[in-house]
Amino acid sequence: MRFRHPDGSTVHLAYCTNVHPAETLDGVLAQLRDHCEPVRRRLGRDRLGIGLWLAKDAARALVTDPSALRGLRWELDRRGLEVVTLNGFPYEGFGAEEVKYRVYTPDWADPERLEYTTSLARLLAGLLPDDVSEGSISTLPLAWRTAHGPERAEASRTALRTLAERLDALQELTGRSLRIALEPEPGCVVETTRDAIGPLTAVGHDRIGVCVDTCHLATSFEDPHTALDDLVRAGVPVVKSQLSAALHAEHPHLPEVREALRAFAEPRFLHQTRTSTAAGLRGTDDLGEALAGDTLPDGAPWRAHFHVPLHAAPAAPLTSTLPVLKSALTRLVGGPHPLTRHLEVETYTWQALPPELRPKGRAQLADGIAAELTLARDLLTDLGLKELP
Repeated sequence: MRFRHPDGSTVHLAYCTNVHPAETLDGVLAQLRDHCEPVRRRLGRDRLGIGLWLAKDAARALVTDPSALRGLRWELDRRGLEVVTLNGFPYEGFGAEEVKYRVYTPDWADPERLEYTTSLARLLAGLLPDDVSEGSISTLPLAWRTAHGPERAEASRTALRTLAERLDALQELTGRSLRIALEPEPGCVVETTRDAIGPLTAVGHDRIGVCVDTCHLATSFEDPHTALDDLVRAGVPVVKSQLSAALHAEHPHLPEVREALRAFAEPRFLHQTRTSTAAGLRGTDDLGEALAGDTLPDGAPWRAHFHVPLHAAPAAPLTSTLPVLKSALTRLVGGPHPLTRHLEVETYTWQALPPELRPKGRAQLADGIAAELTLARDLLTDLGLKELP
C-alpha cells in the first residue's frame, strides 16, 4: 500500500511474511498464493506491499538462478503484490517448534550473516517495482548480548562496512539504492535505539541505519519521541519501522494478572520481559522466567516482547502497547517530512497466541492481517497521508 505524504514523497506500508513459515522457494510461492493475495483481496486494493522474508535456502535458490528470480517477480506482479523491503533478521528455522535464541544466529561476527544479507540485497534490487529505486532490509542488532566480546564486535563492524561497500557497488550496477537497518531488540547487544548510536557511528556509513520496531521500543520502555529525536541528532537514519505492539500488564503483582500472562508464555519464541524501576530497567530473557517466583520486581508495569495483533488487544486485565505505536508513528511520518518511508506491520505470533485467540485456518488469518493493515492505514490517513491507488 502506498501513501502520499504532505511533502510529496511516497510512504510504503507492507506486512511481513515471516508470519507464514516457509524455508524454500516453493514455500514462498505458496505464501503468495495462499496468504498474501487473499489479504490484498480482503482490503479491496489492486496492489499490496509485503515485507518478504526469504530464509537462507530460498535466498540461495533465487540468487543462483536468475530465471527463478524472474519467476518470483512475475508471481508478485500477477498477484498484485510488491516488495520494497525484506526482513533479513531470521536466517532460517523461524517456523520451527522452538525458535527462542536460535533466531540470533548467525550474528554479524559470522561470515554467513554478511553473505546472506548480501544475497538479500542482490535479490531486492531485482524485486523492486519499476517505479521504485529505494529498498530496505532489516537485520538483527549485531548479536545476542552474551556472544559479543571485543573481537566479535570488531568483526561485526568490519562486516557492516564491507556490506556498505557492496551496496555502493550494487547501486552503480543497478541504479537501486539499498539500505540496511539494525533492529534494536531486548536482550541483544543493541537493545535500544540509544544503544544503536555508538556502533552505527563507528561504522560510519549512511547505508547502515536503524529499524524501529515499536513493540521492542515499548518493551524497553523507551519514549518514542525522545528515542527518535536522539537518532536524528546523531545523524543515524531510520531506514525502516516495524509497526507492532507489545503485551502490557499494568499490575503484575495481582494473581489474576499473573494467570493471564501465563497463557502467553509459550514455547516457540523468546518473550523478553521488562519493567522500569527507580534503579533502571530490569528484565528477564523470557516471560516464563519472569513469572517464576520473584525473579522480576512486580511493583510497576511489565511489558513482554510478544507481538500482539494491532487491532485486537488482549482481554483485561492485560492490554497492548498500541498507544506507543501511535505516538511513534506521529513522529515517524506526522511531521513536515517523514523520518522513514518504509513501514511494515510485523505480527508473526498469530499461531503463538493463547489457543482461543489463534486464527482457525487461512481465512481467519487473512481476516486478521487485513484488519491490522486497515488500522495502520487509518492511522496514516489521520496523520494527513493520502492513500494512493
